[in-house]
Amino acid sequence: MKAVACRSPGELVLEDRPEPGAPPPGWALVAVSHVGICGTDYHIFEGKHPFLAYPRVLGHEVSGTVVEAGEGVALGAGETVVVNPYLACGHCVACRQGKPNCCVAIEVLGVHRDGAMCERILVPARNLYPANGLSLADAAAVEFLAIGAHAVSRSLAASGSRTLVIGAGPIGLGTAVFARIAGLGVSLLDMSDERLSFAARELGFTGIDGKGDVAAQVRAATSGDGFDVVFDATGNAASMQSAFAHVAHGGTLVLVSVVKDAISFSDPEFHKREMTLVGSRNALAEDFEHVAASMRAGKVPLAKLVTHRTTLAGTPRDLAHWADEKTGLIKAVIEVG
Repeated sequence: MKAVACRSPGELVLEDRPEPGAPPPGWALVAVSHVGICGTDYHIFEGKHPFLAYPRVLGHEVSGTVVEAGEGVALGAGETVVVNPYLACGHCVACRQGKPNCCVAIEVLGVHRDGAMCERILVPARNLYPANGLSLADAAAVEFLAIGAHAVSRSLAASGSRTLVIGAGPIGLGTAVFARIAGLGVSLLDMSDERLSFAARELGFTGIDGKGDVAAQVRAATSGDGFDVVFDATGNAASMQSAFAHVAHGGTLVLVSVVKDAISFSDPEFHKREMTLVGSRNALAEDFEHVAASMRAGKVPLAKLVTHRTTLAGTPRDLAHWADEKTGLIKAVIEVG
């Protein structure tokens, strides 16, 4: 079968790979339909991901159709599915607490093990959710939106809370969309005039110019208080450290993205606010379900978020181009099947 592999940083190729074979008990063979290209994929291509060994087949935002099910699997051949790409051990301390998203031995498709930029893939059946009326093109967007939905859930923000999302890329915009669905007031901060203009024009979000006097803009937007909840979705250490200053006394900072760097902050500033600092990693089954239900209800402006499309054969060329040239790019999707 054909697959897109990143052999080393900067080296992305379409190559022939062996077929996955018959699914073992509890697993299913899935024909891949669509794969979203994530910031993680760009970071892998650029050699910036902290948890990766090369070579690697990329791709973890996946929809597909069950081809064959192993013993004990309820899903049948022909069923369309959303793939949860976080493969958990099921017995570690996190899994025992119902948090497989941060499993001690987690393997994420396209990161710790080969992913879905290929024609067929084996997946544990517990990681497959029926698409239930979503098109396969739309179903491939559930995972990246679930990241934001999980971050909003982790914040425990009360309806009406003033929130700031830093980073107007796909994960930040997804976080902003689900913060709004949760009844939160949302502002977006970014360095890109193009991204802020898109968020205001197409999605209706208030913008804060990251190139200007951010502290003054935050004060003006919150009557001098700071934001009740701040989400940082930039993947930038300097931004993550600066985010502490935008949080109101008694407020919460949620770090949605991950970087290789150490993050430091002023302990007096942290303590005088009695801030809550929250890490948000991946997503849970209930986040996938919430996203899919919101999409079916027409609450997610997906047609505006997916701006670019390509094919499996075109991915090595286009992903490399988009890693360098992001003008007009929000979310790109690969049509495989």
